[in-house]
Amino acid sequence: MDHTPFKHKRTTLERAEKFISTIYFTDVNLRGRLYTERTSLASIKHYAAPDRITFQQAMEGNFQPANIGQSFGPVWSTHWFELKLNIPASWKEKEVHLLWNSGTEALVWVNGEPQQGLSADNDRISYIISHKLDSSELHKTIYIEMACNHLFGIGNSALVKPEDDLKTFTLCQAEVALFDRDVFNLILDVETLHDIAKELPDEDQRGYQALYTVNDMINHLNVADKSTFRKAQEIAQHFFNQRNGQSQHTVYAMGHAHIDTAWLWPYAETIRKCARSWSCTLRLMEKYPDFKFTCSQAQQYAWVKDNYPSIWKDICHYVHKGQFIPVGGTWVEMDGNIPSGEACIRQFLYGQQFFKQEFDVVCKEFWLPDTFGYSAQFPQIMRHCGVSRFLTQKLSWSLVNKFPHHTFHWEGLDGSSILAHFPPGDSYHMTGKVNELLKTVRNFKDKGRSNRSAFLFGYGDGGHGPSEDMLGRLARLSDCDGLPKVKLSGSDEFFSSIEQENQNMLCKWRGELYLELHNGTYTTWAKVKKYNRQCEILLQELETVCTLARVTTPDFTYPKEEIERLWKLLLLNQFHDVLPGSSINLVFLDAIKYYEDIEKTSTSLMKKALKACIKSNVKDESQTGNQVEVYVVNTQAYSRQEVMNVPPAKLTSPIMKKRRVSANSIDIYADGVQLVQVSIPGLCVLPLSQCIVKDEIKGDNKLQLLKEDDHYILSNEYVKAVIDPLGRVTSLACYNKQTGRWSKETIDHQHPANQFLLYDDVPLYWDAWDVMDYHLETRKPLLTPIQRVIKGEHSSSLRISLETSLKISDQSYLRQEIVLDADTPYLVFNTEVTWHENRKFLKVEFPTTIHANEATFDIQSGHLKRPNHYNTSWDSAKFEVCGHKWVDLSEYGLGVSILNNCKYGHSVIDGIIRLSLLRSPKSPDPKADMGVHTFSYALMPHWGNFQEADVIQNAISFNCPLQLISAPSAQLSNIASQGLFTLDTKQVVIQAIKMAEDCSSTVILRLHEAYGGSTRVKITSPIDLHEVHACNGLEDSLQDIDREVVIAFQNLDSGCQFSFDVLPFQIISLRCSLAHC
Repeated sequence: MDHTPFKHKRTTLERAEKFISTIYFTDVNLRGRLYTERTSLASIKHYAAPDRITFQQAMEGNFQPANIGQSFGPVWSTHWFELKLNIPASWKEKEVHLLWNSGTEALVWVNGEPQQGLSADNDRISYIISHKLDSSELHKTIYIEMACNHLFGIGNSALVKPEDDLKTFTLCQAEVALFDRDVFNLILDVETLHDIAKELPDEDQRGYQALYTVNDMINHLNVADKSTFRKAQEIAQHFFNQRNGQSQHTVYAMGHAHIDTAWLWPYAETIRKCARSWSCTLRLMEKYPDFKFTCSQAQQYAWVKDNYPSIWKDICHYVHKGQFIPVGGTWVEMDGNIPSGEACIRQFLYGQQFFKQEFDVVCKEFWLPDTFGYSAQFPQIMRHCGVSRFLTQKLSWSLVNKFPHHTFHWEGLDGSSILAHFPPGDSYHMTGKVNELLKTVRNFKDKGRSNRSAFLFGYGDGGHGPSEDMLGRLARLSDCDGLPKVKLSGSDEFFSSIEQENQNMLCKWRGELYLELHNGTYTTWAKVKKYNRQCEILLQELETVCTLARVTTPDFTYPKEEIERLWKLLLLNQFHDVLPGSSINLVFLDAIKYYEDIEKTSTSLMKKALKACIKSNVKDESQTGNQVEVYVVNTQAYSRQEVMNVPPAKLTSPIMKKRRVSANSIDIYADGVQLVQVSIPGLCVLPLSQCIVKDEIKGDNKLQLLKEDDHYILSNEYVKAVIDPLGRVTSLACYNKQTGRWSKETIDHQHPANQFLLYDDVPLYWDAWDVMDYHLETRKPLLTPIQRVIKGEHSSSLRISLETSLKISDQSYLRQEIVLDADTPYLVFNTEVTWHENRKFLKVEFPTTIHANEATFDIQSGHLKRPNHYNTSWDSAKFEVCGHKWVDLSEYGLGVSILNNCKYGHSVIDGIIRLSLLRSPKSPDPKADMGVHTFSYALMPHWGNFQEADVIQNAISFNCPLQLISAPSAQLSNIASQGLFTLDTKQVVIQAIKMAEDCSSTVILRLHEAYGGSTRVKITSPIDLHEVHACNGLEDSLQDIDREVVIAFQNLDSGCQFSFDVLPFQIISLRCSLAHC
């Protein structure tokens, strides 16, 4: 053999590349020998199923002959195939594969059981019929369940393109083939050596060694002569057997199949994606006992358990063996910005509960690799739910600033700290290639502080997970000189190894993990976000009134199972492509159906619970004369005085006359609407007649509507606003009752507030996800009224209002009612928008005179300060941020707050507060946000800071209106009329009252400190409690919680009281044991 001492790197690399190419020279290269013989199927029959049906239902179908080259559809339909195989007897003792390519996802069924998923999108088109064929396997029948969609839905080309409803799918391959395992291994040898030679820098001698090694392999290989294979394998093995030193970085390789619970496919298809993906994983586990697979999202496990019992049995087996590893601890991988604090806790409660019940596993890590930013309250919520570790990679997507760490301590709003890791390969669907490992080490930002990284391998988003070639690559690189060490691992082993290092070396990051991308998801699909807010509140109210019914009514059955079902529907819809609005239209049709179920069922259950509370005190119904009483329900823990709209029939009933409710207490508003002003303590139920504020008090409310030229002045005892002809606020002040004076002007006199703005909204790529900073340069104020300038004006002693309308475009317009109620410190803007736009962004802005460096935003169980300036690139990247019920901008002694009932996108810069209202992206859902929207927001000027001004309580009231219910008249119990719990401070907010998961005689009370300071809270209750002790969010004892809660408990003549210290932003859960069950 002649030798060429000088090897040209490019030509040698390309030689190796072409030797294993799937495109070039396959008639003479190694790849062309992977399948040495092929044979056609004996027959193919087809059945077009009416829906996603079971195997048993499919067997009842009418199967007809089908052919290769035949096309199938429509999109999202299901087709079943019966394959008859007659395998040549000469293939006995050899490895035989079925090759199937329908251009879609599919699932192989054998003997009525699912075996393995197939997907043309990642070349997973083979199913191993037998590793070593025997006589009993020569004649087989296999079924294929074909889903008419790609791995990433049915879009045209790019990921985020709208669905192609006319797409069809062609069966282009269906055959049986002999598989050469030696060729497969040699291909991996050549590929890995080629990649090492290519990826290592020119000055690295190990790269040249790989180059010469792979060249030598090819020289010794004759693809037509298997006797040459052994020598080539020896050459490769000699290279791979050269070991690493102890100082090399260790990569912990974890199998993973990130499956979006819904995205470019509906929920129903995700159930089948789980079966297709996890069956592939289970087949690999049978062959590779060291392979470990990390898998999150309890909802997906539950789906598989319910629909695929044989797969579920195998999962349980491999969980027990330690190969199939549940991680994350949540019901789904939820959005990290929009869900409430209580919803986040319920993600862990139901997720950890499922894993504990099914596998006796409690997850130690929060697994959220693909969510669009992470709340500053997450570390505490994690700690409160028994989790101390966190993994994501999404911050690598930030456009402007690169996050400075990969392994660090993340400290939350309250000071809670957890161990966080971002895989430095910046992906959760690695394939085990050399360049990915080198990138992992090269990117790692905590060198010297740690020497290990996570490496998540497997096809993701659309699922399917790890493949055999990935495992083959990682095995070759496990301890190969010149490269990082690779260790097949699970999550616990990886994090434990970090914890064994010197953690004092790790850096700390305090506050939110803000993703500088995807900030349009705070606004996209506004209807879903409105439903989410309403349902979060509704479920918490449902639990409160059902708990009230349980403690007042001995025979009331707390509807635990139904409440759990409703919560799980809500949590499902909080998945990180559903609640953010970044899915296809089919997903939102399902989501809305689930929201409607939550609303309908919760409302029905709440009415039953409230009636049970009242009925329990009716000793003799004949004594009431079957008279119906109207009751006011306050589900919040503080007293409220508000104006209510009451149907006329409820105010003119005989019992109201009997209660001597004066007609002067009833205010007649526009169109015959009847208003009353009510006052009611917290967490109680009272007859409406007892709540109505007396005439003389009502008459002192100073509510006025005046007109000066073409402007209107609305004022009451708290606020005075001037409204211009376009409905804009040109002047705004608040009144200080203690000093008897009005505040300075809070609105910039040159720039009116409540100014609607329209922006161009064309991102770089991710349409439904992204709002780019340059959209701010396209600001267009809406200044064209429709018809009359002020369409209507209404005035009464309890409410005054104006009606305005504006043209947005030829297709879109808005109408607004501006309302001021008596004894209310804010101006309300009830808004209806008819919206038919293309990539436009609607906002409303409030330029203020407030001088402050920071604005304060409501977030999960607390609040967060963000800059009111663009001093740094980190500041300016936050041009659009997430907030919940309120945002506040305050200087010393004075401030302005904006409250809202369903919006999340905000911006505060240079004293201008902007609320994001509607977007109009066209992909992946071209119908996103089209139609009519209704929402409300409020403008609240205030003296002092937002804590002193009760902004938090007003925002809660704005989102949780008082309720009315009709029931037989009764003498209410002390518990119902006095309130379940009374707190002696507004600084602590109750966020949940429910019955315990494990006990029907224990009430769970969850609170959080809302102002950002330490305090001591005393809670009084008319309930007879046996004891009160602290627990975590999973309702377990506090043995794993850092901070002990010491409770001073005291029984009273009627009820009890207890007190304890609360730290800033601390979340506390209490188990309150009933004395009498």
